[in-house]
Amino acid sequence: MKANVIGGMLLIAMCAACSADQLQDPNSHSHSETVLAATFGEDLAFLERHTQTIVLSDATGQGKVVLAPAWQGRVMTSTAQGDGGRSLGWINHKHIATGTLVPHMNVFGGEERFWLGPEGGQFSIFHGKDKGFGWDNWQVPAPLDSLPFEVTSRARDRVTFRSTFALSNYSGTNFQVEVQREVRLLNTGVAWRYLGLAPSSQVSVVAFESHNKLTNVGTEPWRKGSGLLSIWIAGMHPSSPSAVFMAPIKAGNSAELGNEVAPDYFGPLKSDRLKITRDAVYFLVDAGYQSKIGISPRRSLGKFGSYDPKHRVLTIVNFTQHSGQTDYVKSVWRQQEEPYAGDAINSYNDGPTTPGAETFGPFYEMESSSAAAALEPGASIDHMHRTIHLIGAEAELEKIARAALGVSLNVTFAAGLQGE
Repeated sequence: MKANVIGGMLLIAMCAACSADQLQDPNSHSHSETVLAATFGEDLAFLERHTQTIVLSDATGQGKVVLAPAWQGRVMTSTAQGDGGRSLGWINHKHIATGTLVPHMNVFGGEERFWLGPEGGQFSIFHGKDKGFGWDNWQVPAPLDSLPFEVTSRARDRVTFRSTFALSNYSGTNFQVEVQREVRLLNTGVAWRYLGLAPSSQVSVVAFESHNKLTNVGTEPWRKGSGLLSIWIAGMHPSSPSAVFMAPIKAGNSAELGNEVAPDYFGPLKSDRLKITRDAVYFLVDAGYQSKIGISPRRSLGKFGSYDPKHRVLTIVNFTQHSGQTDYVKSVWRQQEEPYAGDAINSYNDGPTTPGAETFGPFYEMESSSAAAALEPGASIDHMHRTIHLIGAEAELEKIARAALGVSLNVTFAAGLQGE
């Protein structure tokens, strides 16, 4: 989620869509519109009542994803087991059911959305020029929030989108932008090859990837001194009490590579929520405590994942990370001394801002970013983000986690996440 967001801002945004009666009565929407659907088919039926959808399917019909062109071509959810299988993305049923757009940000949900950075600092595209970095001056740009992407082609297993728009940053720099985005659903055999493993009949798989292209379609070059943009892919996933985000990291000393993790976006984290080893980071994403971490491009290996032991879902993400590129936009909400010392990987855990406070999850986010884009007119950068969900017995998922991420699910749970 966003860097250094003031406590409760998302809940405020959601409440802006509600009437006074609805705020007093948490059951004011119908049951079918507010309860998190258990299956992909139920979530698809809900989305079809409220927006245009595009469903991609693999050759077996068991792996599917549903996309929403009106919401920037985001992947709303997926399934590895057909319409009756578990819905693997988090969808904000309550907000979508209102049919109302709200100020600041429309939290539709979805497990893979397209954004651009930076969010904060003197080159922020989320804060109006020279008006400070408070909540009142924070707004997701409409092309990334409430305006649709155009569908330019589609097939059974892929769809492409395009959008052209203008942006300006906090310092007054103007950008003319074109985005091209293609989402592909991968056949299970291809997914297993990416994992470097032979297929297992004991594991259900769905895999998809987005290829995102950002082009400078203006007449002026984009330069570091006046601000750069980056591609930012983020996704909301349903949480559970023991869900864990995990990322392998490059081992080495801090003097050369910097800190293993940026742990304090929302304040310090203790060992019951964050575990750092020589070559991995583990982060409890139980939707029980608002927090966020980041991993720099010097430490990132271009991959990360999560595990939900309650539902036996292992998620593995790979993304584009070019060797030698270390300029990444930074999104903290203040003037920055090092605006290009940002993260390649982020994970956000939703949760109450005060004990017992209401949240609108439960969800957590996993995010990847491209390097900062110093582009001449007509030039482009590309960023690929691949998601693979695997459902099966923990023993099988353990083998996959070791092979694909170099981490052990057993180590994850035994190595101090519940306290050392």
